[in-house]
Amino acid sequence: MISEIIEKGLFDFYDKIDTWQDAIIKSCNKLVEKDIVDDSYAKQVIETVEKYGPYIVLIPGVAMPHCQECADGVKDTAVAFMKVEAPVVFDENDRDKDAKIFFTIASENNEKHLENIAQLSDILCDEEIVEAFNQAKNVDDLIKISKKYNI
Repeated sequence: MISEIIEKGLFDFYDKIDTWQDAIIKSCNKLVEKDIVDDSYAKQVIETVEKYGPYIVLIPGVAMPHCQECADGVKDTAVAFMKVEAPVVFDENDRDKDAKIFFTIASENNEKHLENIAQLSDILCDEEIVEAFNQAKNVDDLIKISKKYNI
C-alpha cells in the first residue's frame, strides 16, 4: 500500500496546519491533483466530521479521512498519505483525537473501500510501524518504511 502511495505521488509533508478542516482539504490535495477526486470530496468529509464528530481519528495521532464508497466527486480508488509535524486538533476537549498522520481514502466501490480500510487497520495495529510514520520527514523515509515492513 505504501509503495503504491509513493509510486503515484500521493503524499505530502507539512510542518503545521492551523485547523482540522484545512488538514482534511490538504489531505485530499494530491487526490485532486491526480484527478482521483474533485474538490467536493474534501467538503463532504468535513461535513461528515461536523455531523458525527472526529470519527476519522482511528487511534491517537492517526486519522483516516474518508466518505462512504461511491461518494460524489470520487472518480477512482486510491489512498493518500499526509504527515504534519504539529498535531492537528479535532477536539479541544479530547486530545486523543489529535492527528499527525493522515491516510485519506477515496473509493469507487464498496469492496475496494472495505479492502483499503482493512489493510490500513492491519498496518496501524503495529505500534512500531505507526512510530516509524511519526518519525517520517520526507518521501525517502516513506520508502524506507515501505521496504522495511513490506507495505
